[in-house]
Amino acid sequence: MITAVLIDDDKHLREGLKALLQRYTNEINIIGEAESVKTGVATLEQLQPQVIFLDIHLADGTGFDILEQLAKTKGKTSAHIVFITAHEQYALKAFKFSALDFILKPVDPEELQNTIVKIKEAVGKSNSFEHIDLLLENIRKKVDNFKRIALSTSDGIHLFDVSDIIRCEAKGNYTEFFIKNHKPVLISKTLKEYEELLTEHGFERIHQSHLINVSYLKSYIKSDGGYVIMADNTNIPIAQSKKERLQELIKAL
Repeated sequence: MITAVLIDDDKHLREGLKALLQRYTNEINIIGEAESVKTGVATLEQLQPQVIFLDIHLADGTGFDILEQLAKTKGKTSAHIVFITAHEQYALKAFKFSALDFILKPVDPEELQNTIVKIKEAVGKSNSFEHIDLLLENIRKKVDNFKRIALSTSDGIHLFDVSDIIRCEAKGNYTEFFIKNHKPVLISKTLKEYEELLTEHGFERIHQSHLINVSYLKSYIKSDGGYVIMADNTNIPIAQSKKERLQELIKAL
């Protein structure tokens, strides 16, 4: 049985989330609840759950305040954290760059079932929890031009500088990252998800299966249907619909 604590200042949401968890799994047991930063810190210190369902906005502060207070008094939490949030674009982006799970309000049963699967996969794994540090760092600085990204693989979570990513390639519902001075990294998310995160960092989707960092583009070859040569000496095809856009980008370099 996986032990969990639920921290949210909305009693109705807590009751609703507990009911949904009972409906979809018998492996997660809510052993405690809290509604504020103060009671949340005390509850977590006392119960030491494996999972924390954590609301961002609380009456006396934020869920981030809880994590920072715990880090100061007890060290980094070893629990798997699932944030509960409204549709706040900045927060969602921060979670995605940090490879952290989140549930949107109001809670969608299908999304919750997907989260349950992730919880079962994550609990028991050893993690450095650097991705939580990354999230707190970005939240504190209130930046939205994130310099680092956390990638969650089958063997753990790894942090990379966004500027070191050469290209990404779709592998079905997976994405393979090709990173400077590092072996390829395979992630169980689609290329579209990373296209949305990385486009403003100089990445361009030049083909259905390829997202490239334009900074690492070496050559644009017009023959043989058109392709680019990247800094890792790979040849990447260009979709016909992307050629004009790519030429504009090259001219602007």
